[in-house]
Amino acid sequence: MKAHDGMYIDGAWRPAAGRDTIAVVNPVDEQVIAEVPAGTVEDVDAAVRAARAALPAWAATAPAERAARIAALRDVLVARKDEIAESVTAELGAPLPFSQAVHAGVPILVAGSYAELAASYAFEEKVGNSTVYAEPVGVVGAITPWNYPLHQIVAKVAPALAAGCTVVLKPAEDTPLTAQLFAEAVHEAGVPAGVFNLVTGLGPVAGQALAEHEGVDLVSFTGSTAVGRRIGATAGAAVKRVALELGGKSANVILPSADLAKAVAVGVANVMGNSGQTCSAWTRMLVHTSQYDEAVALAAEAAAKYGDRIGPLVNAKQHARVRGYIEQGVAQGARLVAGGLEAPREQGYFVSPTVFADVTPEMTIAQEEIFGPVVSLIRYEDEDDALRIANGTVYGLAGAVWAGDEAEAVAFARRMDTGQVDINGGRFNPLAPFGGYKQSGVGRELGSHGLAEYLQTKSLQF
Repeated sequence: MKAHDGMYIDGAWRPAAGRDTIAVVNPVDEQVIAEVPAGTVEDVDAAVRAARAALPAWAATAPAERAARIAALRDVLVARKDEIAESVTAELGAPLPFSQAVHAGVPILVAGSYAELAASYAFEEKVGNSTVYAEPVGVVGAITPWNYPLHQIVAKVAPALAAGCTVVLKPAEDTPLTAQLFAEAVHEAGVPAGVFNLVTGLGPVAGQALAEHEGVDLVSFTGSTAVGRRIGATAGAAVKRVALELGGKSANVILPSADLAKAVAVGVANVMGNSGQTCSAWTRMLVHTSQYDEAVALAAEAAAKYGDRIGPLVNAKQHARVRGYIEQGVAQGARLVAGGLEAPREQGYFVSPTVFADVTPEMTIAQEEIFGPVVSLIRYEDEDDALRIANGTVYGLAGAVWAGDEAEAVAFARRMDTGQVDINGGRFNPLAPFGGYKQSGVGRELGSHGLAEYLQTKSLQF
């Protein structure tokens, strides 16, 4: 697609208030592929005002009609899925088959799920002598990350529209082309002017202006825990609703009764997908001491098979950050059994699929989110020891448990302090709530729980 040189506000592309631009870089060859406007406080204000003006009519629109608009949006995404995949591959660097299956495919599923939920959700219920209404919270400021650029947009915008809210989106500066394509899809789907608005820009400028704007009723942010803290503080000071999906350091717990080879292979694949740039990736593999050496060999073999098949990291800063973590792992005594600092290619922000053994729970690579293709194998002595290690970080976003008996895996998973756990390689479910415990966030996305984030309740007593 050709990049727009303006903002999508009140149903039309309009010139940006300022002249500054953001260069979009292809991380495969480090070449600039486009430039988009760097939004200002004035751009954000115009977008919020448009969303505020459109709110009464959209909130009063029948749920069935809102559902029809979301379904139309889903259909446009289906029609343009190849263009979406190509756009994500160009600005994120994901291999095209992965972009087609995940970056384009998953948002289509999510949009479809909200088209159905908007039509079927109980926005009104009787409770004793009261009638309780679920009403839109108002204008939503959505701030999305670069790692799943379209999915994260759809996971916020679709439920917000289903609830009757209007939206101002500030996408990540690394992947604005996918956001512009989404704005085109919204327009093509016939969503009324002002219901969805897009401002591209830098986080400290446009993102902060959106979070602080008095016309925004709820801020929905996905990104780092550090930035999430600042947004939460800003929203709290204004007594404003906030939804935060933040970092993770997920544990992949392999119990002795599990199919070790399958658990290790799927675990490594989980981390290598999207080049490790997934907040819910199972980056800590916990293995019983009796199976540890075999698991290390299996993990090293599995990682080696990926070679240069995975894509690059998104930018130079992220590339340097992940390499820094690998250096720390070596310095702190972890044993490198696959990958490392040697680059798989001469050009681009690539990092070799990396596996560390002899990792102890207190090491930096076992505690901090790396956001790259790096797996740490940690030994445990018994189930209580495994649980202590699994729960022993400030995060609690996701995880996995493997066991020969499903009930055994479920019993362990119920004791984990985390928002979502895959049992024996459970499949992605677009209707299941996703979000974290502890410093992994506040609130949930996807399904009816994700829709509820954008609703507030009113009760009438009779």
